[in-house]
Amino acid sequence: MSWLLPYPLLSAALFALWLLLNQSISPGHLVMGALLAVLASWTMAALRPEKPHVGRPMKALRLMALVLIDILRSNIDVARIIVRSREPGVNAGFMTIPLDMRSHHGLAVLAIIITSTPGTIWVNYDAAKSTLLLHVLDLVDEAVWMRLIKGRYERLLMEIFE
Repeated sequence: MSWLLPYPLLSAALFALWLLLNQSISPGHLVMGALLAVLASWTMAALRPEKPHVGRPMKALRLMALVLIDILRSNIDVARIIVRSREPGVNAGFMTIPLDMRSHHGLAVLAIIITSTPGTIWVNYDAAKSTLLLHVLDLVDEAVWMRLIKGRYERLLMEIFE
């Protein structure tokens, strides 16, 4: 049966999403949703993504809590910057951070964390040099951002994925 649906959860989610988006359970939508779900599952199997190995689930929960707190703080900081936009002192800038992490899954999660945090953007990752180019809305001290990314996020992600 796994040859028909190599990723059954993906297929089920896509099928349900198709029906929800079309707001219909007519026979045509049922057939089309099932066909798209099976084809997407086969496509995913052809891509053969490596399965992530989560070594320490409790560390993942800790990371999630830290990220939620940081996103909340960053929302407040960005709101202050917007409210005080006429005052001088906002120093947007780019910075390069060397990364020790090699896990593709860890890098993907780090990209999601950085991009979902208001005021920061993951600009580029150079795999040859293992460096991250980051844009920060209010770049006052690069050392603070270096400690945040490397000490708070990268360290935990390496414990989780490597």
